[in-house]
Amino acid sequence: MTDLPDRTKQFASRVINMYLALPKNDLTKVFGPQILRSATSVAAQTREGKRPKSTKDFISKIEGAIQELEETELWMELIVDHKLLKPSKLKALFQEASELNAIMTTMVIRAKRKS
Repeated sequence: MTDLPDRTKQFASRVINMYLALPKNDLTKVFGPQILRSATSVAAQTREGKRPKSTKDFISKIEGAIQELEETELWMELIVDHKLLKPSKLKALFQEASELNAIMTTMVIRAKRKS
């Protein structure tokens, strides 16, 4: 798990930059705070997972990060659906979200097998 906290921090930073590129309108006022909260929470929970109190705590932190990641993907989908940004602008973010989800899901499965 050495690079996952750094990778999720970079993901959060990229989402912040994407948010800054959104047009300023009523939808952005709704979607913006939500996507900022969920994307930064992914990074925070994986960071917390570096020093878990137990295997159960580790699983809880990483599963929480997965939930926040999936919420972030929802907000990105809505941003595209409502034409706030073109799909091509978010393609790399969607790809990274998918890869992070796969990595974290594998980590949880392995941790559950060990416990």
